[in-house]
Amino acid sequence: MNVVIAAGGTGGHFYPAIALAEEFRRRDVRTSVTLIGTGRALEQLMMAGSDIKIEPLQVRGVVGRGLSASMQALWLVPGAIWKAMKLLRGAKADLVIGTGGYTSPPVVIAAWLLGIKRVLLEPNAIPGVANRVLGPFAHRVFVSFEHARFYFNPSKVRVVGAPIRKAFVDPPPVDHSGEVKTVLVCGGSQGASAINTAMIEAVKKSDSIRTKLILIHQTGTADLERVQRAYAEMNVQAEIVPFVKDMPQALRAADLVISRCGALTLAEIAASGKPAVLIPFPSAAHQHQEHNARVIEQAGAGVMLLESESLGERLAQVIESLVGNQGRVRSMSQKSLGLRKTDSAEVTVQECEKLVAGC
Repeated sequence: MNVVIAAGGTGGHFYPAIALAEEFRRRDVRTSVTLIGTGRALEQLMMAGSDIKIEPLQVRGVVGRGLSASMQALWLVPGAIWKAMKLLRGAKADLVIGTGGYTSPPVVIAAWLLGIKRVLLEPNAIPGVANRVLGPFAHRVFVSFEHARFYFNPSKVRVVGAPIRKAFVDPPPVDHSGEVKTVLVCGGSQGASAINTAMIEAVKKSDSIRTKLILIHQTGTADLERVQRAYAEMNVQAEIVPFVKDMPQALRAADLVISRCGALTLAEIAASGKPAVLIPFPSAAHQHQEHNARVIEQAGAGVMLLESESLGERLAQVIESLVGNQGRVRSMSQKSLGLRKTDSAEVTVQECEKLVAGC
């Protein structure tokens, strides 16, 4: 079988594509998988060490970019569809998977024009615009949250969870003692300036954070030097990187995670059985990150903080309260582990194989 996955944009779209590619090839080494991305340098970092083929497609986001930028992005769509058709013919695609984001529409529409089977992956509790538009063109829609099923034709929807890479599954997480020594801070694959600023403020305000904890901080490229300088001035014990290349290992090392709330990130945190302080991206379409975070908070696996001028102070208070309460941290870890779903990629690929086979 020949599979093409539209995956570009962010880690939240790219890593599920890698997880599915791994599973397709695990089940049948003869399966050919091609990823279609944007050609960004970040994608090359995420693909480091992988032999999966990736093709770039010139396309940009439309939603939330202003009239001029949106019109320029729309101007690229016909050419992107034409190139996608050429890529699909060249790959002799039997199946096309759209993971959301702005690479999906031209690739899925191209597959529709060519009569190729089409599948969508929707990891968020509130589906994005791209997948809502593409829903009528898809044969199957795989969602992570039960709430998301109501945005699509019920006969097409399968609730499977978010596909995560095998590295998060093996080995399984160990029991958590409830003691917090190492904190992982990550604002998504590109970092988050607001979280970086809040963490610097939290460290300034809290002697216990500054002196008792080890930080692993993914800053993004733009904020790397600023965070390095601030931590150095406060003599904080920290590993500061623009991008965490081995996130499974970083999550295993952490006792607490401070993070944005993309669905894939939350699935990876749950797979690792870690408690989390969740800070939704306030400008996310339809506030989907806040909806995602509320699901985790209601399950007792995380604490949600909304962005505000006092975020640094509130973050310091929450971290200090968790460091001083091993019972609560242990309970949050157990609740997080209860949300762990490790067979999403396997179930999705099985359904895709049935679809292509005509079952």
